[in-house]
Amino acid sequence: MSLIAPLVQLIPNAISRPLAALPRVAVERGLHPARVGYRHVKRETVTEHVARGGASAGSIVTVHPEGVSHNPLPQNVADRSDLPDDRGWWGYSFWDVPERTSGETFIATLRDVLITWYRDPDRGDDFYPALLSGDGRGLNLREIRFRPKHGAVLRRSDPPVHLERATWFAERVYDNHSHWLTAHLPKLLLLKERGALGDVLLPPERTDAIDGALRMLGLEPEAFPTFRMDRPILVGELTVVGTDRFRPELIRKVQEAYADPAVEAHRRVYISRARASRRRLANEDAVWPIFSRRGFERVFMEDLPFEAQVRLMRETAVLAAPHGAGLTNMIFCAEGTRIVEIADLGFPNPNFYALASALGHPYWIVQAESVGEGRPLDKDLRVDPGAIQAILPHVLEALRPPCL
Repeated sequence: MSLIAPLVQLIPNAISRPLAALPRVAVERGLHPARVGYRHVKRETVTEHVARGGASAGSIVTVHPEGVSHNPLPQNVADRSDLPDDRGWWGYSFWDVPERTSGETFIATLRDVLITWYRDPDRGDDFYPALLSGDGRGLNLREIRFRPKHGAVLRRSDPPVHLERATWFAERVYDNHSHWLTAHLPKLLLLKERGALGDVLLPPERTDAIDGALRMLGLEPEAFPTFRMDRPILVGELTVVGTDRFRPELIRKVQEAYADPAVEAHRRVYISRARASRRRLANEDAVWPIFSRRGFERVFMEDLPFEAQVRLMRETAVLAAPHGAGLTNMIFCAEGTRIVEIADLGFPNPNFYALASALGHPYWIVQAESVGEGRPLDKDLRVDPGAIQAILPHVLEALRPPCL
């Protein structure tokens, strides 16, 4: 009897494991993934898809080939070896930014593509889109790829809406302020430059920043077609734009589109996160007087409509803030605006350094430490007031006094 029980327990595993592998094996052998409820999907890049399928799959045009951007070190860092080389989940590090490789920019037209998406309540209701080719391959772009939850969505969804033509630009978390400004607006401006906005699908759920940004470009959000959140879309001829974030040729399109040459930058702005739910500066009460004595004004971006944020940034000569979405607004500052980021280099997110470099802004990094519980991305910060006191004279050197 002592041998029977273990053998009985092994029987379900012996049966279930091969059964669980059947969808993968079937799809690998050529079965369309729809036949197995999208429980396994092979993935490939758009470039690989067009190369594999030829003209019947679509076409692709390179706008910017892969290239290397040569960027200055942060103004208060003497040697590149002093920069963190942890690539974390960003795919590149602070150490990489001085010679950062940017992937190519391309515009592709693809035939018979199914678009689906979901929002993940476990991740702040973040938006996750996916593209599937006619023969069932998941098409990978930056921040767009087929995930198991997309299969679950397709198994229970209504039949797709059919469109003859459409242009898809929405990436993961399109409604995040930083993602919208640095990933989505550059793509829309590239399409606008080429007269290719006519078939762009806007999401039906949009933020003030999305609609405000479009209106400031002379575009009415309500004039664009939208997609339904409850049904996938099958597009006969789909245009997609492949980009890399913080590529100067793309980021500067935003800077130029919203610039006002008649405005002279003179303000010194400190963006507070005191009202945010995370990444607040825990000792801001000790730090703010140092900024105040140097002529800074404290602003809460959540109090300002999008258009007012843009106007403020046009007038800003020095921008300082703890690491957070508000710093993304440097994209509306004139080239040469001085940027001060307060961040924990134990969690070294290089995005604002890369953004400042792409825009031509001198950049300073002030080391802080994370405090509290939770994920590194959610923790508050604490900075030594002496570090702020020491760096500001260098940041403000040769600037004329602020107009108060």
